Amino acid sequence: MERANKIFTHKKFKRAMERISECEKDRIYCLHGFDHAMDTARIAYILALEEKLLLDKEIIYAAALLHDVGRFRQYEEGVCHCAASAEAAREILPECGFSPKETDTVAEAILNHGKKITQSSLARLLSRADKLSRMCLNCRARATCKWAENEMNMEIEY
Repeated sequence: MERANKIFTHKKFKRAMERISECEKDRIYCLHGFDHAMDTARIAYILALEEKLLLDKEIIYAAALLHDVGRFRQYEEGVCHCAASAEAAREILPECGFSPKETDTVAEAILNHGKKITQSSLARLLSRADKLSRMCLNCRARATCKWAENEMNMEIEY
């Protein structure tokens, strides 16, 4: 996990996490910081193991860690966070030792993780883990959440 660990110390990742935290300091709904990224990564890896998907652990973690890294741009500029996060991943990943092909794979998954229909198994995995990471059953803002009641995670699954 050497390359995935480099993401944590990358200055652009750290700064993005700080900016997301600043933007969400008064937010009552799900947050998009480090804890969410790690929850998403761990759930995605568990899902991959359970489903016997042939995806590299570092690729799964890289995608999950970076999937919301552009979220502050959505708040500040109105840019789609998926596109902003994919753009940031394309800058961060090569500097952390990921190959051009790996970078493309991760960036594509990040770009498409918010879509109803996704192309790659990594994008589908990321999308599922992202949603499963939300603990609606213990959320203080559940009554006013935009998620439909049948979409909420009301039981511990992962």
